[in-house]
Amino acid sequence: MTTCSLSFPPQINLAKLPTPMQPLHRLSERYGVELYVKRDDLSGIALSGNKIRKLEFVLADALAQKTDTVITCGGAQSNHCRATAIAAAMLGINCRLILRTPDPSNPPPLEGNILLDRMAGAEIVWITPDEYKQRDEFMAREAATLQTSGRKAYTIPMGASNALGALGYIRAMEELVNDIANSLGGGNRPCTIINAVGSGGTSAGLILGAKLFDVRARIAGVNVSDDRAYFVRAIGDICEQAIADYHLDVEFSRQGDVEIIDGYVGEGYGLSKDEELDLICDVARTEGIFLDPVYTGKAFFGMIQELKRNPKCFGEQIIFLHTGGIFGLFPKADQLRPLLEIR
Repeated sequence: MTTCSLSFPPQINLAKLPTPMQPLHRLSERYGVELYVKRDDLSGIALSGNKIRKLEFVLADALAQKTDTVITCGGAQSNHCRATAIAAAMLGINCRLILRTPDPSNPPPLEGNILLDRMAGAEIVWITPDEYKQRDEFMAREAATLQTSGRKAYTIPMGASNALGALGYIRAMEELVNDIANSLGGGNRPCTIINAVGSGGTSAGLILGAKLFDVRARIAGVNVSDDRAYFVRAIGDICEQAIADYHLDVEFSRQGDVEIIDGYVGEGYGLSKDEELDLICDVARTEGIFLDPVYTGKAFFGMIQELKRNPKCFGEQIIFLHTGGIFGLFPKADQLRPLLEIR
């Protein structure tokens, strides 16, 4: 197996690894490609999804700094925030979540990830979308306030998407080397790896990991918020910071290496069109795999739309990275009901 020269910093073991690679036989036949899913939704149960790989490095750093409280941010049904809250409970430290909602005086109901956040003991601070634009400054103020009361706070960026967090998916590429060799017909065959992009850290890790482990993979992200320009910049920043921080011997170009498939944000972040939810139901019925409405459902929908336009646009073999988020389905029950013909 190809190895890389990176000496990884300390990490804690949170995820159940390696996660399996699963072929999608019926969907592959339908769309005329070899389609596989990397099941990172199976990296745990409540503590599951792609965020755990990043948190293994980020929380190791937090513990090394004698932190007693972690602060992070996200949307109301943030998978990252739920994973952080549960991991913090496992590690015996406090967690404060800065969550975005249109009206903080009337927060969303206690369901899905919010329910799990609360059950794990997280403190939730609700802020408006405008306040969320200054989320890093907001978290810094929260940390300073805790500091004055004698507590030691550690802030984690949205999605744990920084150079340190990206190491989680650089290391995941080591798994994918084996998956590609064992599932895609042996050898280092060319393929396309598609993932949902919400903050950019997973994409950054995959891009750098493919270079470091010499994987012949095209990394394509489907953005679920913002636009292509935003994520070329965000992912580029993370990649360049990781290259500098960890002295990675790779060549990187924002325009050449960061591929964003734009146009599938739909109604907006966390908002679902019926055609997206219909596809989620179709995948569940056809392959027994449950996508989530915020991230993987939009990304899978975008991938399928692109395949319908051009069946060869991603080559013959596609790996879809399932980043978890099943708990986000439950708040969509009323919208799903007519699609399932439930009376």
